[in-house]
Amino acid sequence: MKGKGSPGYLLIRLGVWAALLAIGCQGAIQTPDYDDTSSPQFLNPSWMAGIPDERPLSEVNLPGTHNSMAFYGGALTECQSWPLSLQLRAGVRFLDVRVRHVRGNLTIHHGIVYQRAHFGTVLEEVTRFLRERPTETVLMRVKEEFSETHALYDAVVSYIRAYGDWDLLWHSRDTPTMGQARGKLIILQNFSGPHLGMSYGAMDIADEWKVPTLLHIPTKWQSVYEHLDAAMAGDCGRLFLTYASGAGVFAYPNAVAQRINSWLYQHLATLAGQKLRVGMVVMDFPGAPLLKMIIDLN
Repeated sequence: MKGKGSPGYLLIRLGVWAALLAIGCQGAIQTPDYDDTSSPQFLNPSWMAGIPDERPLSEVNLPGTHNSMAFYGGALTECQSWPLSLQLRAGVRFLDVRVRHVRGNLTIHHGIVYQRAHFGTVLEEVTRFLRERPTETVLMRVKEEFSETHALYDAVVSYIRAYGDWDLLWHSRDTPTMGQARGKLIILQNFSGPHLGMSYGAMDIADEWKVPTLLHIPTKWQSVYEHLDAAMAGDCGRLFLTYASGAGVFAYPNAVAQRINSWLYQHLATLAGQKLRVGMVVMDFPGAPLLKMIIDLN
């Protein structure tokens, strides 16, 4: 076994730090699977128009973004580079929104880092998109971040009424068909309180987000691969959600995404041309072609 003072251990540590330094120093990248530039390679704003009305939403493959509004704070906290409007127009249909609740105010945070926006900003953008594209639907996980009030419900309702459109909400815990979901914002409620939308905890979720070092990325990929496989064989009436994102002190989100997104792209390429249920696949810094690969499995 290599102890913390051994040459082998020190070489591993130096290798990890060198890899992180190299990633931190490189410029913006746009590849089919990974994109940390300011805009996607192409847009796909109305792809849900081709999904049959009678299909349950649990059987629709949905690309998503993890920490969808995490644009600031440096490599340790940044998870996306496209503004929300472009994420939606590129085809993203699952949003992961983290809010800090302070005396009724809901600001967007990733951990302790304020993301220079509030929940109203998100609601306005999603509402605008759904009014322009009524064939589409958006699922939004709402979770409390960097506060422990456990009393989000009233504040979320207040923001929806002030910045969104109450009539655009899906007001049920039941899974809608595609026809029922069109033009709707579906809140995946990750907080306590009366039913506002669908329950986040009722889904089949794989979120092995802790990736301590770059050496743990293969373990992370294995969890992603196995859950995608489970979604194909699982209960078609249940929503499956797979997070391809991950991070740790010695493995920043961009470093993890570059490798995991590449493996995900290669895996989906082997499934191309088939109609398979992989569910919701949530990523950091996805490329537009990777989003389309998930969509094309529908």
